Amino acid sequence: PQTIAVVLSKLRPEHAARVLSILPEELALDVVARMLRMEAVQKDVIERVEQTLRTEFMSNLSQTRRRDAHEVMAEIFNNFDRQTETRFLTALEEDNRESAERIKTLMFTFDDLIKLDAGSAQTLMRHIDKDKLGVSLKGASEAVRQFFLSNMSTRAAKMLVDDMQAMGPVRLRDVDEAQVLLVNLAKDLAAKGEIVIAKQRGDEELIY
Repeated sequence: PQTIAVVLSKLRPEHAARVLSILPEELALDVVARMLRMEAVQKDVIERVEQTLRTEFMSNLSQTRRRDAHEVMAEIFNNFDRQTETRFLTALEEDNRESAERIKTLMFTFDDLIKLDAGSAQTLMRHIDKDKLGVSLKGASEAVRQFFLSNMSTRAAKMLVDDMQAMGPVRLRDVDEAQVLLVNLAKDLAAKGEIVIAKQRGDEELIY
């Protein structure tokens, strides 16, 4: 489990999430716990692991910059489908409520998109395929749905609603994937300075 924890802490979040979701639950939760309390690992250990496990989708394991374990885990949880996310958070709350609460605070979720200002919301929608937007909103709360529709022209909003109705039932997995895609796109645009994502943590505002 410790080797898995070391490797997953260096993978891109979407890959780490995929691995955790297919591990046996007891092992996966053990790995999560180890990742959260992991200390800096000796460079020679990391280099040996990298030589053995190097793959094209892994980031450079010997990278020395240390990131907060809860931030890393929050990014991984952001890439879970909602059922897996709920399962892991529930189990973690039972084992370590403080860590679970911190991860939830650091997570940027689909529902947080309503905190975008109007300009950022419109920029985001210009970069997303309208079919994907429609699928993501099929599983959204009324507040999130109205937020996006209110940032469109009346004609565009009506067309989107009509398209959503024409879709009929959609698979939960497809909704989850579309919502993750939208969240990751928002974070990418924020990293480029094209939009601003502000999230409240208590009385402290976090700007991504």
